[in-house]
Amino acid sequence: MFLKLLSVFLIVPLIELYLLIKIGGTIGALNTVLIILIAASLGAYMAKSQGFRVLHQIQEATSQGRMPGNELLHGLFVLIGSFALITPGILTDAIGFSMLIPQIREVYVRIAKEILRKKLENGQWQMGMYTNFR
Repeated sequence: MFLKLLSVFLIVPLIELYLLIKIGGTIGALNTVLIILIAASLGAYMAKSQGFRVLHQIQEATSQGRMPGNELLHGLFVLIGSFALITPGILTDAIGFSMLIPQIREVYVRIAKEILRKKLENGQWQMGMYTNFR
């Protein structure tokens, strides 16, 4: 797991840097910076609106007496997408925007649910409560 995270934290910034240099060389440095700033601003707006929407769905689910599992996963992907948009870069912006669009986010949620289901079935991940209070 550590090696996977390490490779992500090394490879993604290198890809971002490469893309920024290539795009900057093609359309100019100022235009590249403007695209990044516009994407960050639009992403912040979308994150706020989608975040409030998911929060409302969570409140609605709990007021109906049901567990908001699906809504919590949507909220997680809104949070991850928001962080991706804060990070300057083309690749992370594309991933971040995709997580803020509800129809595309639904695909991420389905994939996450399938991964969690398989891990639970295989015993790789267990759910439980820690109740050793002193």
